[in-house]
Amino acid sequence: MLRFTDGTKIRVNGLNEILADLYSEGRQPNKETSEEILDRLEKNNNYIPPTARREYKSILLKEYRDYFAGQKKKAP
Repeated sequence: MLRFTDGTKIRVNGLNEILADLYSEGRQPNKETSEEILDRLEKNNNYIPPTARREYKSILLKEYRDYFAGQKKKAP
């Protein structure tokens, strides 16, 4: 579930799997990765309004940074 700055919560299909895949591919949390997450979400039949793409990228990058940091802590 994505949480936006205005408090809106949006459920997205396949986000956890996408984050896990990107991490296993060695992708770093950066602008290009946020664009890749957005593209993969759309391929998973998630509708991203064109007017909200920038905000989605920002939120998705934060989500991936958090996921990435959590995985790094788990690694031996």
